[in-house]
Amino acid sequence: MSPTFVQIFSCGGTIDKIYFDSKSDYEVGEPQIDEIFKRCGVAFEFEIVSLMRKDSLEMSAEDRTVIQSAVESCPASHVLITHGTDTMTETGRALLQVPNKTIVLTGSMTPARFQASDAEFNIGVAVGALMNSAPGVYVAMNGLVFPTDRVQKNRDAGRFESTKD
Repeated sequence: MSPTFVQIFSCGGTIDKIYFDSKSDYEVGEPQIDEIFKRCGVAFEFEIVSLMRKDSLEMSAEDRTVIQSAVESCPASHVLITHGTDTMTETGRALLQVPNKTIVLTGSMTPARFQASDAEFNIGVAVGALMNSAPGVYVAMNGLVFPTDRVQKNRDAGRFESTKD
């Protein structure tokens, strides 16, 4: 049965980046998932909480503790987390000890503000996974859903891949 309420935690990453010039100067801006949901006309209730605005390479163990505490303390049983792709799997592994919740992490390789971004597709796959998966922690990227302890980012190929069959 699909949830009628989804808690969303935004942590930053490429999905929310704003680029200012051709030298790739950027900052992590407001969460873009709200605009994406509005354009797509989602049919469930949700709340978005911005926990931080960081590139995931700048995230620390303390940041992961903040994310874990937020997920543990929220009343929702279904949690979607937008996150930078470089350390998404580390955060996912930190959430493995959270019981009785379905948690899906997603992000994008290009900012959501770009016309040719993978953000909307990844969010759509993540929502589908969230609505149809058993409690646990998952990564939804590149059209696939992985258990968080069996996925890695292949930086050379620009995609996420399974680490086990």
